[in-house]
Amino acid sequence: MNDIKDIKIVGMDENRPPQIRKEPYIDLFFKLSHKVPGEWCEEFNKLTAKLNPPVKIDTSILIYIETYVRDMADIPDLLVLIKKKIVNTSTQYIERQRQKTLADIENNASIHGQGGKQGQLNAIIKSLNFDN
Repeated sequence: MNDIKDIKIVGMDENRPPQIRKEPYIDLFFKLSHKVPGEWCEEFNKLTAKLNPPVKIDTSILIYIETYVRDMADIPDLLVLIKKKIVNTSTQYIERQRQKTLADIENNASIHGQGGKQGQLNAIIKSLNFDN
């Protein structure tokens, strides 16, 4: 399985290459190294929501970052910014997954552990005498 830490831009979408057109902008579709989880996409879109021009990843396709520029000279700087957002997204995603795992472990421990109502129930069941 591909690792979230390994996500990077590997090129452009071969089916939608940048082109000069009559419109005053150039559409850009950056291709990621592999498909990413939907939650990662949502995190990325939150981190890039206020960028101008808009930068987003389609949560149904999961592999292309979509944006545009008005001036082709802006492409290198925009790419650097997007790369930073990818790193930030991956860091936040990994931390969020870690927190979920810890919460699940803690929740399972409280259900199966000796504290609270489950602990009381465990103590009652343990004290039952089945010999009589």
